[in-house]
Amino acid sequence: MLTLLSRAFLAPVARAVYRPKVIGRENVPRTGRVLLASNHLSFIDSVVLTLVAPRNVSFLAKSEYFTGDGAKGWLSRSFFSAIGAVPVDRGAGQAAQDALDAGLAILERDEAFAIYPEGTRSRDGRIYKGRTGAAWLAMSSNSLIVPVALIGTEKLQPVGSTIPRLHRVSVEFGRPIDASEYGQANSARARRKLTDVLMEDIQRMSGQDAAGVYNEVPAASAIEKVKRALGRNRPS
Repeated sequence: MLTLLSRAFLAPVARAVYRPKVIGRENVPRTGRVLLASNHLSFIDSVVLTLVAPRNVSFLAKSEYFTGDGAKGWLSRSFFSAIGAVPVDRGAGQAAQDALDAGLAILERDEAFAIYPEGTRSRDGRIYKGRTGAAWLAMSSNSLIVPVALIGTEKLQPVGSTIPRLHRVSVEFGRPIDASEYGQANSARARRKLTDVLMEDIQRMSGQDAAGVYNEVPAASAIEKVKRALGRNRPS
């Protein structure tokens, strides 16, 4: 019900206020399993993507948004539930696999799911090397992948800000990619090939410069920064 209300009321209001430029909506199948794979520039990317997509879209959000107390906690849970967010614990290893499994369950219900192959937001505007989780999801669920390019969302809500600014953004949905043409999900080579093709499409539409490396989540503490520095400097 919350999702229906958000699309019926919140989406039209947001489009009227921010006037997003949307290209290629016809490239998103209205039914069936669809994985929307996008570049990632701002916290608000998922909100923009779900509000302009031509069908309901789910995405993963950190569980903290759903566990707050009082009126603020209720408002956060209600908002993120309304726009299709699914709570997950963030992290590597088993937490990362659990997140992929949550996305897989959504796709296997013949729904649409959004993911960011870069893993985390770009803080310098470049597009980073894609991780292969999106390819694994598409291959495992036999879903189509629609590449998505977001432009201007980093100005709509810059890093560190809490309230969106009045800035027009652009969203382009590219032509769907049939993951089945690239092989099986258990093939690392197939996953890498599909990921590279996907990222090339996103970069072409977004016009971003390629970083050529993986993006990293900012270190949460000074100790983590030291560990990363030691890891990078360790002889191979």
